[in-house]
Amino acid sequence: MRAVVVRRFGGPEVLELIEVPDPEPGPGQVRLRVEAAGVNPVDAVTRSGALAAAGLMGPRETVGIGWDAAGTVDRLGPGVSGFAPGDRVIGLRDRLDVPLGAYADALVLDASALAPAPAGVSAEAAATLPLNGLTALQALDLLALPAGATLLVTGAAGGVGGFAGQLAARRGLRVVAVAGEGDTAAVRAAGADLVVPRGAADLAAEVRSLVPGGVDGALDAALLGVAALGAVRNRGCFVAVSAGAAPLGLRGVRVDHVWVAADGAALAGLSALAGRGELTLRVADTLPLDRAAAAHHRLAAGGLRGRLVLVP
Repeated sequence: MRAVVVRRFGGPEVLELIEVPDPEPGPGQVRLRVEAAGVNPVDAVTRSGALAAAGLMGPRETVGIGWDAAGTVDRLGPGVSGFAPGDRVIGLRDRLDVPLGAYADALVLDASALAPAPAGVSAEAAATLPLNGLTALQALDLLALPAGATLLVTGAAGGVGGFAGQLAARRGLRVVAVAGEGDTAAVRAAGADLVVPRGAADLAAEVRSLVPGGVDGALDAALLGVAALGAVRNRGCFVAVSAGAAPLGLRGVRVDHVWVAADGAALAGLSALAGRGELTLRVADTLPLDRAAAAHHRLAAGGLRGRLVLVP
């Protein structure tokens, strides 16, 4: 089978499409034939070597790329129940130090990392859900805000922020979204109660003019750090979606960052919402597997709405 790997760190040009043996599922594992693989920022920082330099990955000659996969169950390992060959599934590959990722014709995952694919949704759209949806869900769980509380979501038009706004609104939170002028209508339709312009000279002042005293919590999907922290009330809460992006907890604000983890049960819940049209899935464009480098160039250029998706 074909797989995209990295054998030296660097720019998009280091992505290699190679031939490797089909992986075999072990106990408790499932092999799926990948029909679509999402392209995410974590793929780019893995490729660049930044995660290895930060000590988040051990040394390895070949590094697999890609976290999000949608496809069809192909083979079951011993002891697996709940899935059968031919099932349409989605899953998250949450380990960095593995030789094969989702950018491949086939992928082996623990059965506990899989969920049924959203009903009536294309594989390309389904592949945009696992990483960003679970990150948003687990960040909201860390914040643990009660219904009626006010939540600031930065990057509200992005992958994580878009899901976070919708899921927060479902929890009865009052959402204050940070988004560009062209995205205002979309984030309001997704459940935002108030919208603050992206790039505001003083984000905290803008937010506090709408929410006197500050919001109860912030989900910082845009990695604005202290600029977003200033919008949070004293002894509120704050979650960043990237390690190293969380500011110090000034004024008694509880600060965390979310380390996303595969969770098939939670992913099944998100998938059900998407299948009912209650969670919006957005595909910016699709490219064949052999154009992974082009996808990474487009990701770096920015300005995307939705995820790029590779289609083996």
